[in-house]
Amino acid sequence: MTAASSPTLQDRTRIIRWLIAVAALIVIMVLLGGVTRLTESGLSIVEWRPVTGTLPPLSDSAWQAEFDKYKTSPEFQKKNSDFTVADFKTIFWFEYLHRLLGRLIGLAFAVPFFWMLWRGQIPGPLKPRLWLLLGLGGLQGFMGWYMVASGLVDRPDVSQYRLAAHLGIAFGIYGYMVWLIFGLLRPAPGRLAPFCGVLTGLIFLQILAGAFVAGIDAGFIYNTWPAMDNGRFIPAGIWTDPPLWPGMFEDHRIVQFNHRMLAYLITLLVGVWWWFNREKGAPAHLLALATLFQVVAGIVTVLVLPYVPAWLAVFHQAGGLALLTASLYALHRVRKP
Repeated sequence: MTAASSPTLQDRTRIIRWLIAVAALIVIMVLLGGVTRLTESGLSIVEWRPVTGTLPPLSDSAWQAEFDKYKTSPEFQKKNSDFTVADFKTIFWFEYLHRLLGRLIGLAFAVPFFWMLWRGQIPGPLKPRLWLLLGLGGLQGFMGWYMVASGLVDRPDVSQYRLAAHLGIAFGIYGYMVWLIFGLLRPAPGRLAPFCGVLTGLIFLQILAGAFVAGIDAGFIYNTWPAMDNGRFIPAGIWTDPPLWPGMFEDHRIVQFNHRMLAYLITLLVGVWWWFNREKGAPAHLLALATLFQVVAGIVTVLVLPYVPAWLAVFHQAGGLALLTASLYALHRVRKP
């Protein structure tokens, strides 16, 4: 078959629809990952079998064999030693679906990519960017297992550092894919606005900070707002005990404090940016609204502690995706001549 000499408008439309579909799957994947984390299901499967692990246990003996493997994990020995096979199944399915969806996303991206590549339907400048996304997808699969492996040695939880890396790569893949979609839908002339770029960077940093909050359950330590520690805005001894390094990644007080302070900074900067760019229309308004909704969701999540409904926590994570999308849209549309 002879490859097309140059991509057509139909090819361009096909690429946009394909990327939107994969981006939607990534959104579902991130939210399902949040549910897996909330239900403490992520360590239920103690092996990495990218191919043979596609099928779940199909018999009672297979379920018992899988449960026996789980019994060797620190999570079972230190937290869930009273689990039965029935209890195990309730956490197994979330992790299984999470991994299965990861495989589906890989196929949904790779198969159309190689098909359109062979057909000559992908513009030249877009090819290296799509190769990059494919490579990041493979890295994400490895990072997922690398994260799980950290909870199979001594501690019954995954490393917060690896959790942040896993979530960061997921948001990075999603953000880069959304950026490509915006460029294909409506190419924008002019230079990127530096201030909006800083906002996007801070929002990504806040997402990573949220991963550390989740990774060490730092969100449970204070359930008041705006005060944190017995009416104090700044918890006592936060800068001296323990030391800021590595306390900013490992101390519950510092991790939650940093997450809150970064949220205040982003909200302030978005408000200033919106004021000076409000005549730009939709990009400015969407970013401001997404920021407002995410801040409210964060505050409500804090106030209902220690019993956070799963839907609220997932909604807060979805707000992070929406906020990143809005910031990328504003960065793409609001440009200097």
